[in-house]
Amino acid sequence: MAEWAVKRFWTSATVEETDGGFRILLDNRSIKTPAKAQVIAPTRALADKIAQEWDAQGEMVDPMTMPFTRMTNSAIDKVTTQFDEVVEHLASYAETDHLCYRAEGPEDLVARQKAAWDPLLRWAAQSLHAPLNTANGVVYIDQPKESLSNLRDRIIILSPFGLAAVHDLITISGSFVAAMAVTEGHKTSNEIWELCRIDENWQIEKWGRDDLEEAASERKRDDFLHAARYYSLLQ
Repeated sequence: MAEWAVKRFWTSATVEETDGGFRILLDNRSIKTPAKAQVIAPTRALADKIAQEWDAQGEMVDPMTMPFTRMTNSAIDKVTTQFDEVVEHLASYAETDHLCYRAEGPEDLVARQKAAWDPLLRWAAQSLHAPLNTANGVVYIDQPKESLSNLRDRIIILSPFGLAAVHDLITISGSFVAAMAVTEGHKTSNEIWELCRIDENWQIEKWGRDDLEEAASERKRDDFLHAARYYSLLQ
């Protein structure tokens, strides 16, 4: 992102409707991605968020304070040009969904996983037409081909912007089903984050907190919740 970490040259950021969506203007200049493509947001809500990020910049542009801009850049520069590859990469997560691999012990962890994850898998079977198999341990288990196909169909219809958000929801949680529960409005992003953290929270209860692990987890949580917010702005 260093190539667009530049000194502020504009007075205000505004949004203007155009063919295919909404563009963001810095005074009278359209913003562009690092690959020099014009940024056209698909919804006014997303465009407004991007404009707010540019308006909030100080003397120097700090890309790390602009998550909506960065994800939009990724959608345009990366996802658009590699759409099929991204779909196949994400679809592979359904084959090894985090919710399908259960602890063999101790009993309290097994019970927590079952209570939290079984309802999500039942929801996926009913609402997404994608029943999935579960197993104890980490040995690979086959999943029904029709289920995998139905889950893949859920993401191949997305726009590059939607797929960029879903990419983070899936890869951060390790669960295709959990990500779909967020995008389909079955659970909130906060609820899903906690459900996917059962193993880690159990470890903390037993062995205490590790500051470095906690910091890394907070960054992942922020990225996960941001992806959910980004997706909601596309609706």
